Amino acid sequence: MAAFQVQLNAFVTPAYFTGLESEDNQTKTVGDSGSDTSVNPQTPVLRINQLDAFELDSALEQLVWTQFSQCFQNCRPGLLTPVEPELRALLQLLLWRFTVYSSNATLGQSLLSLRYHSTLSVSPHYTPPSPRQKLGLALLAIGPRWLRERSHSLLLLLGLGSSVGADGGLLRQGLRHSLALISGIAQLASIVNFLVFLRKGHQPMLAERIVGARPVFSQSNVARDVTYQYMNRELLWHGFAEFLIFFLPLINTRKVRATVHSFLFRGEQTDAEGAREGLSMWKECGLCAEWPTMPHMLGCQHVFCYYCIKSHAIADAYFTCPKCGAEAGQPEPVKLEVEVEMGAR
Repeated sequence: MAAFQVQLNAFVTPAYFTGLESEDNQTKTVGDSGSDTSVNPQTPVLRINQLDAFELDSALEQLVWTQFSQCFQNCRPGLLTPVEPELRALLQLLLWRFTVYSSNATLGQSLLSLRYHSTLSVSPHYTPPSPRQKLGLALLAIGPRWLRERSHSLLLLLGLGSSVGADGGLLRQGLRHSLALISGIAQLASIVNFLVFLRKGHQPMLAERIVGARPVFSQSNVARDVTYQYMNRELLWHGFAEFLIFFLPLINTRKVRATVHSFLFRGEQTDAEGAREGLSMWKECGLCAEWPTMPHMLGCQHVFCYYCIKSHAIADAYFTCPKCGAEAGQPEPVKLEVEVEMGAR
């Protein structure tokens, strides 16, 4: 025990704590500086990385909304519908607060080692977006969507509903046409911006181009590296799945099952079992196992309900008997000869 304490005291020396303090000071210095000189912001980011980050952010927003709405699934139906645009905007604002505002990157960008860089800065090193740029990203991402969903309610709130006079009706139509024009211009600008993104490879969102922010790598020498082993495995499984999707519908599973069943168990049946089966097949349908309704036959010795045969024949053009595997012919009604003996009175 004493030897262990001596070794522990030798290890925990003042030099050890000095090293820890120096590491903490370096960490604080890097964190307080707000810029990482080891990362070159001019390094191009793959277009697919930027689009994947956007898709991940959209999936996250939908996941958060789904989890939030499930909290009210036992309440009155339609409880959240009147305030759904405001709730969605609030959730997006919370996500922006704890992602872009705090770490200069959305969650999708963080997963792909990306973050926002201010293009308004003349410094060759990484420069995080200013609070004004971050706020602009939030307003341009949340505001237009909320305004589009609340445009009709805002017109009613301004007293421009359907019950106003002629002047109010003209004003309402003018505002609606103005909103439609602004929406069309915004969509056209988004399309033009996306075409520019495909050409130059940065700022896929119009809001990023307006505020002057673009995604860059947060770590040096980051590459989208996928091993050949993983690619070969994925290609093999995808090819096999496509083959099964094409091949399985061509297999008549009923006929295969009936053939295998008759091949395995036909020789094991005794004459007594065959006699019992012959007696019972007139009492139950070969498909629904109930008493045959309007009994019909397909050309073999088994009996089926008329509606069972027709429904299966419509669903499967190559329908076969599920008992013996015989090809189904034209359904024919069963003809029974009943002998009635009249006793003497």
